[in-house]
Amino acid sequence: MSILIDYFIILWGFLLIALLGIGGFFMFRKFLKQLPKEDGKSEMDWQHHFIEKTKHMWKEEELELLNELVAPVPELFRDVAKQTIASKIGELAIAKNKEEITKELLIEGYIVGTPKRDHRFLRKKLKEKNIDIAPYEQFFSLSEKDYRADWKTRY
Repeated sequence: MSILIDYFIILWGFLLIALLGIGGFFMFRKFLKQLPKEDGKSEMDWQHHFIEKTKHMWKEEELELLNELVAPVPELFRDVAKQTIASKIGELAIAKNKEEITKELLIEGYIVGTPKRDHRFLRKKLKEKNIDIAPYEQFFSLSEKDYRADWKTRY
């Protein structure tokens, strides 16, 4: 009986270490986003900046579309994903001197702001909504997985 308890304690220890490691990994990633870059602002600061600057540009229709597009993200991470994508869309809106967030700009920002693994869902969702993806094909190569140091100049 004591050997079973010993194995249970060992397995429990490994499980605890694994869970702490996973939690620590996500906390460390969040910590890295808070560190200031060369310009003195962190990645999170820039996200908040772009969201605040473009908050008035969003219409209800575009917000609903954004909510639909982030729906497959697990609820625990959905707010973070939505914030990251919305900040990328806001960054594009400011860079292009737009007065409001349009459906086209939202789709373009969503493509650029999401990793490649999400593009299959996006293509499927746009097809369901009868939105032609041909004008956006060029942006799929600019997604997060393929970021390069000069992606803004190529864009």
